[in-house]
Amino acid sequence: MARITYITPDGQQVVVEASSGSLMTAAVQNQVDGIEGACGGVCSCATCHIHIDAAWMDRVGPAGDAEAAMLELEDGSTSASRLGCQVPIRPELDGLTVRVVGR
Repeated sequence: MARITYITPDGQQVVVEASSGSLMTAAVQNQVDGIEGACGGVCSCATCHIHIDAAWMDRVGPAGDAEAAMLELEDGSTSASRLGCQVPIRPELDGLTVRVVGR
């Protein structure tokens, strides 16, 4: 089980507990504002764009090639950018806070 805090584009904090799926599916299931997940998690829309705190990047891991290519097309993309659909929920992510980029 991992407890994830999402900070929405308007600054609201939404805390979600999840044991499976991805950061995107956990957000969609809990109606986190700014995470749409329009493509259903296949890394083709970037409607789950988030920023990971630098202190967590090693635990979250880097973006894969397809994800990095998608993020290159996104406004607001930084070295902290990930697509939530590509980050699986794992116990090591308990306590993670992410910022929702939104559209």
